[in-house]
Amino acid sequence: MRRREFIRLLGGATVAWPLAARAQQGDRVRRVVVLQAAGNAPQEVRYAAFREALQQLGWTDGSNLLIERRVAGDDADRLRQYAAELAEHPPDVILAAGGSVERLLKVANAVPIVFVVVPDPVGSGLVDRLSRPGGNATGFMQFEYSLCAKWLELLKEIAPGMTRAAVLRDPAVTAGIGQFAVIQSVAPSLRVEVSPINLHDAGEIERAVAAFAGSSNGGLILTAGSLGAIHRDLIIALAARHKLPAVYSNPIHAAAGGLACYGADFIDQYRLAAGYVDRILKGEKPADLPVQAPTRYKLVLNLKTAAALGLTVPQTLLARADEVIE
Repeated sequence: MRRREFIRLLGGATVAWPLAARAQQGDRVRRVVVLQAAGNAPQEVRYAAFREALQQLGWTDGSNLLIERRVAGDDADRLRQYAAELAEHPPDVILAAGGSVERLLKVANAVPIVFVVVPDPVGSGLVDRLSRPGGNATGFMQFEYSLCAKWLELLKEIAPGMTRAAVLRDPAVTAGIGQFAVIQSVAPSLRVEVSPINLHDAGEIERAVAAFAGSSNGGLILTAGSLGAIHRDLIIALAARHKLPAVYSNPIHAAAGGLACYGADFIDQYRLAAGYVDRILKGEKPADLPVQAPTRYKLVLNLKTAAALGLTVPQTLLARADEVIE
C-alpha cells in the first residue's frame, strides 16, 4: 500500500464511523494497528481473540476504537513500508507479532508497542529487562528457554531408538543460538548427539536434511522463529520423506502433519495482549508493564504421522496430550 493510499484509507475509515456512535463517546476515538506476519487461518483465530478480549474490556471497533490490520508476510520491503507509515502517522498503540517488532522499534520508537510471540526480547535488544522493559515496547514472550529441553525429551520419549537429532535453527538471531544451546546442554543425559541445521533458503534446508538422513536413528527439532514458520510445510514434508521423527515448537504444526508439537498457546497471548493495550489506552506506559512468559503450553500429537513412521506413541504420553490428531 502506497503512502497516499494509506492516508486515504485512514480518512475514509474515519468518515465511515457513525456520527452518533462517536458522539456517545466522551473521548476521542482511539486507533490500534495490528501488524501480523501472515493472514492464514491460525492468525485469523488469534486476531479474533484479540478483538473479542478488547470488546470485553469496553473497546468496540467502529465505536470508541478503530482497529486497523496490516499483514506483512515474509516481505521485508512491505514491513519496512508499514513501519515507516506507522511512524509518520502513529496510532495510539501497535500490536505486533514476532519478528516485526525489531523493525518497528527502529523507526516507530515513540509509539507504544505491545508484542506477542517474541522468543527472546532481552537478548534481541527489544527491552532492557523483563520486569521493567524501559522503552516503548512490552508484551509476551514466545517461550522460556527451559522449554527447549523438553523438545528433545519429547522426541526421545516418542522415538526411544533415536541417538542423533538435528536442530533446525536461525543462527542469525539470539533466540536461534540460545535454543540450540539449551537443547545441546541436555543431550548427553539423554545419550543423543545433536547438531545444528542452519535455516536459510529452501534448497539449503533440503540438502542439509537429506545429508543428515543418510545415517540411521535420527530425528529433527524445529525451533521457534520466523524462518521456521516460513519453511514449515517444507520441513514437515522432508521429515515424512526421510522417515524422520520430528518435534515442533508450535502446536499448530501438528495439524499440518507434524508428529509432535509442544509450545505456548498463542491464542491466549493475543487475549492477554488486549489487556495491555487496554491499560496503555488508559494511560499506563509500556516501560512500566513487565514482559510476561507464557502461562499455557499445549502438547499436540499426530497419530497418523506416527503410524506412517512406524512409531507407537506411549500411553503415558497420550495421557498428557492436550490434543491428539487421529
